[in-house]
Amino acid sequence: MPSNPNNQYTNTPMTEEKNPWDITPKERAIFSIIVMTGAFMAILDTTVVDVIVPKLTGPLATDMYGVQWIITSYMVAAAIALLITEWLIKNFGAKAVFLAGVALFTAASLACGLSTNLDEIIIFRVIQGVGEALIMVTSHIMIFSYFPPDKQGLAMGIFGLGVSFAPALGPTIGGYLTEYYNWRMVFFINVPVGLLLVISGLIYLPKESFFTKLRFNFVSFFLLSFATVSLLIMLSKGQQYGWFNSSLIGLLLVFSVVGFLLYILSELWSKDKLIDFSLFKNPLFANGIMIYFFILGFSMYQYFYLLPVYYEHIKLLPTLDAGIAVFAFALFIGIFSPLAGILADKIGAKNTVAIATFFYVTTSFALLPQLNYYTPLSQAMLLTIPFGIGMGLFFAPVTVMVLQSAPGHKGELAIVLMDYFRFVGGSFGTALATNNMEYFKNMHFLRMEELQNPDFIRHYLQTLQEFSGMTQEKVMAVFQQYETFMSANYGFYNTFVHAGYWGILGSLFVVLLFVKNPFARSQHA
Repeated sequence: MPSNPNNQYTNTPMTEEKNPWDITPKERAIFSIIVMTGAFMAILDTTVVDVIVPKLTGPLATDMYGVQWIITSYMVAAAIALLITEWLIKNFGAKAVFLAGVALFTAASLACGLSTNLDEIIIFRVIQGVGEALIMVTSHIMIFSYFPPDKQGLAMGIFGLGVSFAPALGPTIGGYLTEYYNWRMVFFINVPVGLLLVISGLIYLPKESFFTKLRFNFVSFFLLSFATVSLLIMLSKGQQYGWFNSSLIGLLLVFSVVGFLLYILSELWSKDKLIDFSLFKNPLFANGIMIYFFILGFSMYQYFYLLPVYYEHIKLLPTLDAGIAVFAFALFIGIFSPLAGILADKIGAKNTVAIATFFYVTTSFALLPQLNYYTPLSQAMLLTIPFGIGMGLFFAPVTVMVLQSAPGHKGELAIVLMDYFRFVGGSFGTALATNNMEYFKNMHFLRMEELQNPDFIRHYLQTLQEFSGMTQEKVMAVFQQYETFMSANYGFYNTFVHAGYWGILGSLFVVLLFVKNPFARSQHA
């Protein structure tokens, strides 16, 4: 096989001369549409379901803490399934794993829509999460292999439509389906799409041969899964249980730390590694993963979570209207993702990452903290558009840089690590956003209480009582609700700013991309 200067993944046997990108433009378009539709469907489901969760307490006869497990179970299952995906691809091929993932996801979606109680939907969400993990890793590596080396930036720009655009579009679609149909349609809509994908994939996606047969390290897999599950549940439930005021959260932290330590020991002693950490010897790969971890996971995922909450709870918009408002910046993510890929092919992935990071950090600090209750809706939507452009510019060049810095036979592992760090970083980001909202709301509430003149407040409330005809208790309750609302409103400023701080931390790794390390080894294995 001819040598590959960019070390990109090839999903063909070593003895076959034909490269996977040696296909006609028509074939490339068909393959890309099938794979991208699967990725888009899978990742869209993560934020679509977020919209309907508060509405499920009645139909499933549970409370808010119960329905939160619908999200947590999915997240945990997907994170664990990621760890076994490389082994599955190596042994069964990307096409077979992709189609199995789509079939699992589709069947689980149907079962979720038919669920009549909380236990049923949690079980089927676990299966759905496994399907999502299989789809995301395989679709990522497959679409990368369909494009020649000089077009791989465009490939990742197209893939960025799924990773960046889909989560932002989720609230719009979820709001529409729940407004005009019911919550079950959020799951049922996946069924015809999934069936079409399985049929078209079987017919059109190219056949492949196995690269190699890998032995699987079950001990390391169990230990890393145990640590990851403990960490994700801790992050998901920390706010509910009062973080480290709860013995359960403290215990989960201990489980997580011990699990990761035992996993490291297992990897050191084992001949068959679960994860080949030699990839991190390449500074481009290591810095790229950290950029992905902090900017996408810790920072961007906070904004994905915060903006729908802002529109619904601060601007007091109905779910559908909030989804339409979010669509303003989601549209520009979709437009600029392919453009960022083309730019990466023209000027290099590293330079494009620097431009994207500068644009993202600048807009997240300069524009988003301006959003509050008094911001007109049209102005709020306009302020998020440059932010959407920054997000759209980000994904493709980072992915290209990471994949091209990994040896060709480690392409699947590189994708697994990217998705694993995205999952864990996103879980941290969502937990931080939730915690910061509550903390800054309480902080502003106490400051408002400190600054108030008791005599003036007493006179004001008495006047309001006489004017409205309400009882003193009702007037006090209304005033307290107003104070709580305004505290949340002012708290959003701090929460938005703190989300941006993680973007600055991630940008330090961007700077390191341009710092020459005299002790660095060769970049390609």
